[in-house]
Amino acid sequence: MLASIWFFLWGILWAVYFMLDGFDLGLGTLMPVLAKSDTERKLVYRTMGPFWDGNEVWLITAGGVTFAAFPTTYAALFSGLYSALMLVLFALILRGVSFAFRNEVDSPGWKCLWDTCLTLGSFLPALLLGVAFANIFRGLPLGPGGIYQGGLLTLINPYGLAGGVLFLLLFLVHGALWLAVKSAGVLHDRAAALAAKLWWPLLVWAALFLFATSQATRLFVNYAENPVLFLIPALAVAALVAVYVFIRKAAWWQAWFSSAVTIVAVTLFGVVGLYPNLLPSSIAADYSLTISNSASSPLTLKIMLGVALTFVPIVIAYQVWVHFLFKGKAREEDLAAEEVY
Repeated sequence: MLASIWFFLWGILWAVYFMLDGFDLGLGTLMPVLAKSDTERKLVYRTMGPFWDGNEVWLITAGGVTFAAFPTTYAALFSGLYSALMLVLFALILRGVSFAFRNEVDSPGWKCLWDTCLTLGSFLPALLLGVAFANIFRGLPLGPGGIYQGGLLTLINPYGLAGGVLFLLLFLVHGALWLAVKSAGVLHDRAAALAAKLWWPLLVWAALFLFATSQATRLFVNYAENPVLFLIPALAVAALVAVYVFIRKAAWWQAWFSSAVTIVAVTLFGVVGLYPNLLPSSIAADYSLTISNSASSPLTLKIMLGVALTFVPIVIAYQVWVHFLFKGKAREEDLAAEEVY
């Protein structure tokens, strides 16, 4: 029972991370397209600056839960996918450093360097996280003891790349909507128009990915056995349609929240389809890592549950406070007081 609870908490933590840091990753990737001047680039930084590091807390939490609740899965994941995860880590470091270093030297070349780091440090995690999760859904080549039998290029398969493109498109729309919410004037108009344009390829790609998932994975087995679970993909579809409806109405907060629900529902669709597997093996089902053969002891899970119920609400309260504190739009007159960006 405890292992099942932690499995779904694990999935929820990843979903929350994608929902929150997704708009940072998408907006950072889109900055060269959306921001045409140094002032506009500063405004883009300003819309992300107060939030990006708090959003990444959920990535650390998801990784920490994997380590503490499912140590065998953690060992297999972070050893087998070491190269891919290091690429994600280095990209996230470059992105974080760009916020602090961009304004250290008043030089166009210096600023261009860190703007490029922000863009690459946003694009690569968005793509690679999608590739990683799609490969998990498909099944990794795990042998006895959860030993990964492939390499970095094993992950570069059509279904894995399709998952990377899906995540990237989800985050691009999410980021464009965030900028539409948090900016005004020409920058707002540009972001709003781009969000509307990106919605259509996202819709088409999501449909193609759903079909590919039915052919390349066993995620739908749980849904066939428990039809009520189809409410999760139905919610994803409804939320994605709602994004477009709210874009047409210029209801930007509602569009962003609908996009957030879409990302959460898409993530949970995959997580629920995996259960009880954490890392299914493409070699043999007996080699899969599940909640039964990779979970920590019941005492560890019980202690962790108490810790989580104590501290996660504190983190949520802090982030709500930060969003309330910086609830206004980013405006040019605010940039004069900024010490960074």
